[in-house]
Amino acid sequence: MTPAPNVYDAEPIPEAARAEVERLLQSGDLFRYTAPEDAPVSLLERDFAEMMGAKYALAVASCSAALFLSLKALDLPRGARVLIPAFTFAAVPSAVVHADCQPVLVEVAENYRIDMADFEAKLDDTIDAVLISHMRGHTSDMDAILKLADARGVPVIEDAAHSLGTLWHGEKIGTLGKIGCYSFQSYKMVNAGEGGMLITDDPDLIARAIIMSGAYEHNWKKHPVVQDRFGHWQNKLPLYNTRLSNLAAAVIRPQLAELPRRVRDGLANHDYVAGLLNGSAWLSVPDPLPPETRAPDSIQFNLVGFDTDAQARAFQDEAKARGISVQVFGLSQDNARAFWNWQFIGDQPDLPQTRAMLMRACDVRLPARLTRPELDFIAEALIGAATAVMDPPRAYGT
Repeated sequence: MTPAPNVYDAEPIPEAARAEVERLLQSGDLFRYTAPEDAPVSLLERDFAEMMGAKYALAVASCSAALFLSLKALDLPRGARVLIPAFTFAAVPSAVVHADCQPVLVEVAENYRIDMADFEAKLDDTIDAVLISHMRGHTSDMDAILKLADARGVPVIEDAAHSLGTLWHGEKIGTLGKIGCYSFQSYKMVNAGEGGMLITDDPDLIARAIIMSGAYEHNWKKHPVVQDRFGHWQNKLPLYNTRLSNLAAAVIRPQLAELPRRVRDGLANHDYVAGLLNGSAWLSVPDPLPPETRAPDSIQFNLVGFDTDAQARAFQDEAKARGISVQVFGLSQDNARAFWNWQFIGDQPDLPQTRAMLMRACDVRLPARLTRPELDFIAEALIGAATAVMDPPRAYGT
């Protein structure tokens, strides 16, 4: 019997990273501001900005830290209302709360993208910022979102934690709004265990973010950007110390060259499995929006015709028995992607459309390194599990 594929392990770290890590360990030079110039973190920021076509990049401890710093760099008032999609990871509303702002949740449709009617209705004069989370790499209608936000003069932050390599009309996701934020956590396209990046073309935003990230005293002089703006903000901003270490940068930087291959293979894997799942009457993978070219490392699909939670749970159990763990977002206890578990944001109106989607939306890891036989195993297990629950074989003569 073919063993179930391991979908959780990341790819090996490139040999170039290992050599640089060994050099750092020998020197003990792990703090980004020790070297006068060309520290590994500085080189990573330079390379990442160049890769994304952005003017400025700031490496930080996590994507959550990047989102938090983005909100603080915008200088929003305490209690500012920030529009976010109701389908995202709990770290997103947490970053909003951490920045002394109030999340306002927007409905998400069964294709995992923002419901634009609800977005437009809630983008009123009380909204100070929009934080678009491209959850699991699914891009909402950025043309409409940016048009509506621009008309009201409301800045847009992109949470591109799951979208490094995704394109919208050929433009890189994370470069469309005022600020873009990325993740280097283990389950992302580039893996450092933890880490994040903030990009922007705005000189004052990057100056404020750099100082608040922990460029205390005159360490901002080691950032080869917007030197004319740092002096203005010196001693006027709090320090949150969310810096990235040289060690993490050394692990991340050689992986940037691997990104095109990972994006290519991840998309091919996703689309191959999606084609197989869509052949089942019980499973449905939503299509991307026309301007969107995705960079997935997982696959999401909806259960079709599963009228009860018991049937959905039976599907999870049947898939696991066949070797594939499936997460149904709304059925996993204390799931951090289910908005009703975000009790820390206070009372919110119910979101029936998003709730219904989460109760039947499934999630399976699908890393770019998987082979065609492994993809076949996953698809056959999922289709077989759905069929076993919804169309069980009948005994002879019945």
